[in-house]
Amino acid sequence: MKVMIIGASGTVGRGIVENMKQRHEVISVGKSQGDLQVDLRDEESINTMFRKSGRVDAIVAATGNVHFGLFNDMTPAQFLSGLQDKLMGQVQLVMAGKEWLNPGGSFTLTTGILAQHSIRDGVNASTVNAALEGFIRAVANELTGLRINAVSPTMLTEAEESYGPYFPGFESVPAVRVALAYQRSVEGIETGRIYRVW
Repeated sequence: MKVMIIGASGTVGRGIVENMKQRHEVISVGKSQGDLQVDLRDEESINTMFRKSGRVDAIVAATGNVHFGLFNDMTPAQFLSGLQDKLMGQVQLVMAGKEWLNPGGSFTLTTGILAQHSIRDGVNASTVNAALEGFIRAVANELTGLRINAVSPTMLTEAEESYGPYFPGFESVPAVRVALAYQRSVEGIETGRIYRVW
């Protein structure tokens, strides 16, 4: 299969690339590096990426930023930044990408444990992840001939030093284990599923 991986240079993305390149042709995509570049907040940037890549069999998005901070101190612009980046970036990817997926192709998006479990400073992340999961379950009913799932990881072991203080008492998982959930989505048959790696 021809598999496009957006966010390929990130911690999760590198794990997915290592997993996928053993069996598939991989197109690595990043904001400023990789085989192709894209800004998921920009509709034209997404369309340009697909014009360069041509048709693919699977599209994986392991990317997206949210705002961390206390809600009482948060501005509407800060809250909107997460909605525009991680939420709408992935939604726009699906809107454009459905025209570039081969029949039977799949999307795999990324949410996160904060959709179900709250942490201090995580209101924006919880909102974005929960919205993405609702989107996955609903749009799976309308993507005729295509599949869509999401992977919801907890804190990565590789990021524990940086993010551990935000996730007190949470058990981390290594990127290699998280990558298996993306493999399950890309190579499997299910749709409308959220694969939780906790």
